[in-house]
Parts: sequence; C-alpha cells; structure tokens
Amino acid sequence: MLSLGPAAHAVFGTAAELHGIAGLPRRDEIHVALPGRAAKLARTSDSAIMLHQLEHRPEAVVRVNGIAATEPRLTVTEIILRERRYPAVAVLDSALNRGLLTTECLATIPALIRGRRGAVAARGYLAEADGRAQSPLETRSRLRCVDGGVPPDALQLEVRDDDGYLLGVGDLGWRAARVIAEADGQDAHGTPEAAYADRRRQNRLVNAGWTILRFTWQDTLHPAYIPHTVRAAIAAAHSRRS
Repeated sequence: MLSLGPAAHAVFGTAAELHGIAGLPRRDEIHVALPGRAAKLARTSDSAIMLHQLEHRPEAVVRVNGIAATEPRLTVTEIILRERRYPAVAVLDSALNRGLLTTECLATIPALIRGRRGAVAARGYLAEADGRAQSPLETRSRLRCVDGGVPPDALQLEVRDDDGYLLGVGDLGWRAARVIAEADGQDAHGTPEAAYADRRRQNRLVNAGWTILRFTWQDTLHPAYIPHTVRAAIAAAHSRRS
C-alpha cells in the first residue's frame, strides 16, 4: 500500500478482510484502488496486486490497523454488487454480526446501488441478511434450508427447561418439531474443550426431547442434502408424537 502512494486504499475482499468481515472465498489477490490518473501511472511487479481505478470520497476511506480501506458500509455494498448470493449474504451477515453495520445502515444501501449493475440481485441479498448468523457456515446452512423449502423459524434458539435453566443454544431451529441444526465449523468446534462442551450440551438437549443435526461445510456443497435431512428429522419428530 505504501509503495502505491498516499491515495491507495484497500477495496472489495481485501477491505473486508481488514475489517474482519467473513464470507468470501479465500483468494490470494490484494485489491487496491487508486483515483484517476494515479491508477494509470501506477506500476507494480506483484501479480497478486489488483489495481482498480476508483474514486472514493475522503470520508469513505478509513484506517484499519494503519492501512487505508473503504469503510464497512461501502465495502459491503461494493462486494454484494459483484458476488453471488451465498458469499454476498454471508458477508452481510458477518458485518451485521460484528456490529460493523446496523439494520438502519443496511436500509440505506438500496439507495446507494440504485441503477448500478448487479443492483437487482443485491437488493435480494439485503432482504436475506440476518446478523444472528455467527459464521459463513451458518449462513450457507440457512440458505440451503430456505432453498430446500424448510427454512428455520429461529436462529440462535435458546432451549430452557421448566425451571428456566439454559440447556443450550441451537444455530438453526424448528421449534414445533423440536429440531435443531448445528453448523460445525473447525474454528468454533475444533478444540477438545469445544468438542466436550458440544457433547454435554447435545446430551442435555436430546434428553429434553430435541433432535440435533450437525452439518459441516462439505455438507453445504450438496444442495439437497441439508434440507432433505432436516425434512426427514421433522417428519420423524411428528411421527413420534402422533
């Protein structure tokens, strides 16, 4: 960034990474914006640096750990105009979950993108955003369920016993059927301590009459698998009670 001059600033996925916004596929490119003539004159021998000729107002650029980058709302806006649905919604969810965007801020984005290429799809992504999702895996699992016709009716569902004791919190929930789906990412569940806590929590929930399903990133790559599994669990739960 320093080698490209004082006007250079991170954009797109690079800006999102600096802000800690998750959801985009891991890529090696570093996206840097320069205004007008500066972009035309800039030279770099690093093939991983992608230069973009973009003009941004001074107030739209902030410093993150000393590195200039587009501010969160603009970063997210530019990403959802360019990305497909799953990563776009995951980025929105992540920004909301981290408090980098508010729902009020989100409501201003349609006006910013009006008439721009990709705006129609982006408005759909905005409508699906939900800051309760705590990881891109949770977002992808939710969208698979939506697409498969079994959308969850609760996210981060708290399950308590008759005395109000918290038995556990489920990532995705179908309350009527007492079904919970857990999105098992490596970061949150990869340590022995996390695995032990997951097992104890699952035992409490199962003993309370809940069905627990567990899904991984690999499962989200198969469009029918997650909704089929959820639908089967709901049917089995209704069958047991009839």
